[in-house]
Amino acid sequence: MNIAPVHADTLPRFATIEDLIKREKPIEPVYALHPEKFRTAAKRFLDAFPGDTLFAIKANPAPHVLEQVHAAGIRHFDTASLAEIENVKTRFPDAHCHFMAPVRAPGAAHAAFTKYGVRDFVVDCDYELDKLLAETKGGPSLRVFVRIATPLGGAVLELSSKFGTTPDDAARLLKRVVEAGATPALTFHVGSQCLSPFSYAQAIEMARRTETTASVKIAALDIGGGFPGPYQGNDVPPYHWYFDTIREALATLPEGEKLPVMCEPGRALVAEGVSLVTQVILRKGDKLYINDGIYGSFDELTLPGWTADYPIRVFAVDAKGRVLAEQNGNKPFRVYGPTCDTLDVLPRPLMLPAEIGPGDFIVFDAIGAYSVAVRTNFNGFFPDRWAVVGN
Repeated sequence: MNIAPVHADTLPRFATIEDLIKREKPIEPVYALHPEKFRTAAKRFLDAFPGDTLFAIKANPAPHVLEQVHAAGIRHFDTASLAEIENVKTRFPDAHCHFMAPVRAPGAAHAAFTKYGVRDFVVDCDYELDKLLAETKGGPSLRVFVRIATPLGGAVLELSSKFGTTPDDAARLLKRVVEAGATPALTFHVGSQCLSPFSYAQAIEMARRTETTASVKIAALDIGGGFPGPYQGNDVPPYHWYFDTIREALATLPEGEKLPVMCEPGRALVAEGVSLVTQVILRKGDKLYINDGIYGSFDELTLPGWTADYPIRVFAVDAKGRVLAEQNGNKPFRVYGPTCDTLDVLPRPLMLPAEIGPGDFIVFDAIGAYSVAVRTNFNGFFPDRWAVVGN
């Protein structure tokens, strides 16, 4: 794969979202980058998390977003495939990639280890450990993170039914890692959009018990991701509650503050950094049709158990084509995407101005996580226009 670097200075720049709409009146969806919000999000972790912060690239692998994350000071990346590793390393030679997926295609670990210098890998079963050791030849430079499954708790989306093993089995795998001459470590993931800081304390206690059972001194602990995005409909605790809880729990480990620790935020680093500007293309009574939908930027809203919504703003356009000031919503509308599929509809009505109609703009804020990552080109619609807002 041949990846050419991209730079935000090649994108059009606007002082505000309103300025973008007034000057461009875009008929295609536009992803608006907010550099200052990327910097604020990164600083939150770089200043307060007691270890290395890895951006989970799966949350948003768009080149312009990766550039913002890197410019904000993030140098470690949680990658799950060779394509993601190459996406990062080709753009940022100084970046450190960590192959934190428990399942890898044959040969992937070998290529990551030999071509890209990746030294951190995750396993949760004997088969993957055997394959990893065979492809890398092991040795102390190889850090093997054994993944523990965590109980369903404070996260909106659980991630342990697919990956992770029991503490007892993880202890056995740790012993195998030591016997193979590699460096042992532990990891877990409490789930996506975790609204309970205590979930991390519970998981760290599981790691402590696993280490004790194995009688193995671990060299590192990766506490995974799960740090929430600021969506409407979710009561998100302050981030310092998470960091304080994690720090207190880490103090109970045998190594205490000396243990190298990592985390893998996705949403928390990119959600607030992107807004999406959409336009109404049709109104039928209380039904609206806009130029993006479920097959584009809004797939995540359809996930089972997902109740959060993106903050929205509306800018109307008058009969003379002038963009009016931000409008308040007071009427529920069913909102459909532009494709011919009846499934292409937002799962919950949106409160929008009663007078809204074709040509008006709806801005969805805090849409930087997973919107871009899972968009498709179904029916030929593929949102990929970008701009920079602010500094």
